[in-house]
Amino acid sequence: MRNVLEQARKISIPTRQEEEKIGALATNLLDLVKKEIVNHPEVTSVEFGGSFAKGTWLKGKLDLDIFVKMKKETSEKQFEEIGREIGFKSMKKFGPYVRYSEHPYVEAVVQDTKVNVVPCYDVEIGQWKSAADRSSFHTKFILEQLDAEKKNEVRLLKKFLRGIGIYGAEIATEGFGGYVSEVLIYHYGSFVKTLEAATNFAQGQTIGSPTKKFETFLVLIDPIDSNRNLGTAISAQNFGKFILAARAYLKKPSLEFFNGKKLLPNTKNLKNVLVVKFKYKPRSPDIIWGQVKRGANALAGQLELGGFQVLRKSAITDEKSEAAMLFLLHSTTIEKFMVKNGPDVFRKLESENFILRNSKNNITWVDEQGRILSLQQREFSDARKFLQSRLKKNLAKAGIPSGIIPDMKRGFAISGGQQVTSKSIKKALAELTSTNELIFGSNK
Repeated sequence: MRNVLEQARKISIPTRQEEEKIGALATNLLDLVKKEIVNHPEVTSVEFGGSFAKGTWLKGKLDLDIFVKMKKETSEKQFEEIGREIGFKSMKKFGPYVRYSEHPYVEAVVQDTKVNVVPCYDVEIGQWKSAADRSSFHTKFILEQLDAEKKNEVRLLKKFLRGIGIYGAEIATEGFGGYVSEVLIYHYGSFVKTLEAATNFAQGQTIGSPTKKFETFLVLIDPIDSNRNLGTAISAQNFGKFILAARAYLKKPSLEFFNGKKLLPNTKNLKNVLVVKFKYKPRSPDIIWGQVKRGANALAGQLELGGFQVLRKSAITDEKSEAAMLFLLHSTTIEKFMVKNGPDVFRKLESENFILRNSKNNITWVDEQGRILSLQQREFSDARKFLQSRLKKNLAKAGIPSGIIPDMKRGFAISGGQQVTSKSIKKALAELTSTNELIFGSNK
């Protein structure tokens, strides 16, 4: 394991040259933001936040967060308007665009580095007016609690989480974010000790001292806010993946856990996959991801109601213009006839109504338990035709979120998994139809 960890450190910890380069870039960008606050008396200060400020950013991977702090008396409308104006004007050379969390913020890409200009309120600890208000307190806490060695342990954990595909708290991933990684190292002391603890995590695992009850698979309390559960953003699936990956790594350490292992679609399963693809008008990645995921959940429910067994579902967007909902079915075709269960014969009114509604079916009878059964022909026995009909009739009744109904009204396509050519959808297909050997391979 020691050799693997040494190699992992080399690909996780930035070199001094990289630190100097990023430091110079960060200083220049901070100056650009500072120049734009002079006409806004509501702004009290501008400062770095996130992994750069805490010294826990990964080699070759940095999102630079610049926080614009405003007086707590600033109205929400002013808060958002000033935040946008400063963000757009300071990043105007770099093609800025809006992203959304609790409040909108401005993002740009500068020299392959994502730069986020985020408004927050200048408040006392615990007097939060926006989610971003905690950032400077997070920074202060981590700088006080983690020395240089532990910061590098955070980097190992982040690289591991990225390698197994569950790093990031955004809606697209629903995984372990940067601050979560830092808090885990704060609690357990090192990367290896964190994994050792994870191997025995239970459902509802609680880390920290909550002041109220939380109903999530992982309850991880924010050290600066005992009312906040950092585990809320982590899906049950990703919590499970983390536990299995920890067990697998400790059993058989490999650099692949940090570098990642490319998944390939299981061709045998592709024949049982349906893909609903559509184009959408540009919007915040956070918004489109949420919409497509909700749409996938709704259509999975529709398929189940139609008699089709959904084994797995997924959603994907290239964050530009293309999105898709994917479904791995037990089979894309089912029996043309189904048995419909009715009431028992002793329930007179219900029995009469059931017989009246089903009298034209193939056959109706009473079973050994005294229940009335009826054999009826399904409207659809082909899943593709079933989805096509539901979506053509009424997108809203099919459960499609209102935000993407206009996009899908302009057109959508339903195809089999073997017909997909899009790069982003192919990647989602690989995850949907194959086994993650990093997680399951060493647990055999």
